[in-house]
Amino acid sequence: MARQHRLAEMPWPKVEQAAIQGGSTVVWPFGAVEQHGPHLPLGTDGLFADRLVDAVLERLPQELPIWRLPLQNLGFSPEHLGFAGTLSLAPDQLISQVVAVGQQLAGAGFQRLVLFNGHGGQIALLQTAARQLRSTVPSLAVLPCFLWSGPEGLSALIPEPERSQGLHASLAETSLMMHLAPELVGQERPCDGHQGGSPPLGWSLEGAAPTAWLTGDLSSTGVIGDSAAASAALGAELWTCLLEGWCQRFQSLLASDWPRTDRSGPG
Repeated sequence: MARQHRLAEMPWPKVEQAAIQGGSTVVWPFGAVEQHGPHLPLGTDGLFADRLVDAVLERLPQELPIWRLPLQNLGFSPEHLGFAGTLSLAPDQLISQVVAVGQQLAGAGFQRLVLFNGHGGQIALLQTAARQLRSTVPSLAVLPCFLWSGPEGLSALIPEPERSQGLHASLAETSLMMHLAPELVGQERPCDGHQGGSPPLGWSLEGAAPTAWLTGDLSSTGVIGDSAAASAALGAELWTCLLEGWCQRFQSLLASDWPRTDRSGPG
């Protein structure tokens, strides 16, 4: 990607100039270091978020005021503890980190921070962190988002029951990794995640009435879903949908003045 969009590779005077541009936006990709079954790497979520942010910034017009931070690879993954290699920060550690970094970006003059998250297990936590940050720095727009939520057409590519039951290291993630980094994908294609039975009627693993499940409750392999039909071809379709969808969303954000960028409020 164009190197000028990486804040960590810029000298401070250029960062200072970037921050004062109207609508200046920083994207911070988030992943996790957690088990992804016997066939996918621990850093799966971070790899997806990191590469998608790079691809979006490469495709957007280079004059747009948007830059990125390095990947935050350690995340909140207590549901996967017990599987070798999983590392999880405490909730307050991640929230404190988001607040501290956001305050410093706002102090430099940046107007928006996008928390671009690839790990489903920390969606709610990053939303909480975003509200906490916004309450301390009202002049900074904070947008927590999830890589797999938003782009239209994704659900049409994943058949049922995998669409609703493939929660981890299954069809979608395996296929996308086969497209992006096939050298990191093992030969096994597990179908797992139901050894603990189904939640009671009216309840679900995720959705309107979710339960606080742990992976070990459901799966011996770490997979929740069926990865058997995964393919690089499906991964390429998912990638195209994700890239086009997030390009549209970032273009819309950068063309707007939402929520406000006049710096007139407190903070």
